[in-house]
Amino acid sequence: MAVTGDSARLEAFSDGVLAVAITLLALNLSIDGPGPGHGSLAHQLAGRWPVVAAYFVSFFTIGIIWVNHHALFKTLTQIDRTVLFLNLLLLLFVVVIPFATSTMATYLRAGGNDAHLAAALYGFVLEGMSLSFGSIFVWSIRRGHFRQELEPAEARKAILRFGFGNTVYLVAAGIAFLSAPLALALYGAIAAYYIFEQTPSAPEPVAETETDG
Repeated sequence: MAVTGDSARLEAFSDGVLAVAITLLALNLSIDGPGPGHGSLAHQLAGRWPVVAAYFVSFFTIGIIWVNHHALFKTLTQIDRTVLFLNLLLLLFVVVIPFATSTMATYLRAGGNDAHLAAALYGFVLEGMSLSFGSIFVWSIRRGHFRQELEPAEARKAILRFGFGNTVYLVAAGIAFLSAPLALALYGAIAAYYIFEQTPSAPEPVAETETDG
């Protein structure tokens, strides 16, 4: 059985990686400034809407990953070797999100087939992240690592709720070949879905009440 320190080290390492990934997103935000051929500030801002939109979707996606990562691990009683490696796999995809974001934002402005492929690439990266995160969740349920023991029916429902993004990310990646902006909107909608708690909550401690003798 793992000790509490195992979870603390895992979360501290993950927090550091997530913080770097979310910071890297801002590197693609820039304005050319005044000068010949650059146009007005309003014109430049309007022309860079894909960069801004991709930034906000990715920022909230990584931020929500961080929130749900914390929510999940505070409900676990054990952190085994498999969970450590699955967590590394999750972080592998998280650190690729800034690259996928920059690629999508660049080609969305250009349009054409490259824009479709870039939006699909972004979806495949998020799909890898989602599958990795879901694997941690499923493994922990199967191994009985949750503080709150789940009945089989409850476990199935929890897995479906938590893994909802697995299917929708694939759908959005497919839609990207038809409409890249629509795919980006779907990626944002999936992030909004995960704002709400999708992990089994740890049982609240029962407060002791004093009774009259």
